[in-house]
Amino acid sequence: MLTLLLATALSCALVVLTPGPGVPTVLHIGTGSGRRPAAHFLLGHLAGYLMWALLALIALRWVQLLSPAVFTYLTVASALYLVYLGIRALAAASAPDSGASAYARRPLAHGAVFGLTNPKSYPVTLAIFTSVIAGNIDLLTAATVPLFHLASALGCITADALLVWIVGLHAVRKLYTRAAPWITRGVAFLFFGFAAYSLLHLR
Repeated sequence: MLTLLLATALSCALVVLTPGPGVPTVLHIGTGSGRRPAAHFLLGHLAGYLMWALLALIALRWVQLLSPAVFTYLTVASALYLVYLGIRALAAASAPDSGASAYARRPLAHGAVFGLTNPKSYPVTLAIFTSVIAGNIDLLTAATVPLFHLASALGCITADALLVWIVGLHAVRKLYTRAAPWITRGVAFLFFGFAAYSLLHLR
């Protein structure tokens, strides 16, 4: 159980740190306006992410209660989706959105809206939870869902703190831009790893 909770926290931290609309936005805010606006944006974004994480945990358990076969199909579909994300990450060019500076104004409110409307939050979170809990779905109960949700929150907060620290570093934008292809490749292989893990633990 503890191992699964730690894996959940780590997985959610990786979701926060993966190249998506949120990371370049935080990078742009932090390098342009400092750590505090970046932290406010991430705090608002956390609220939206945790809502999606809770829905993903509930949906994961609800599907399993319907039929083990449905859960098997969901696991395979999630694995394929992770592979798709990995391929997209390999092909993507990680460049901060020039329009992200608008989020520096009222960053907390913008972060909340961003988190609630982020298209990657629910499917990626559901795929990650499916990968981590696939072989132990019976441990996901009404009593343990809050524990997994708390683990996901701790993982997100840790990753957010790391991002805030990183964006406050001098010249980090230049370093990020130069290292973007390697970061993207690393993230792609993480997705491939989660996909393989979920398929290997199918029952």
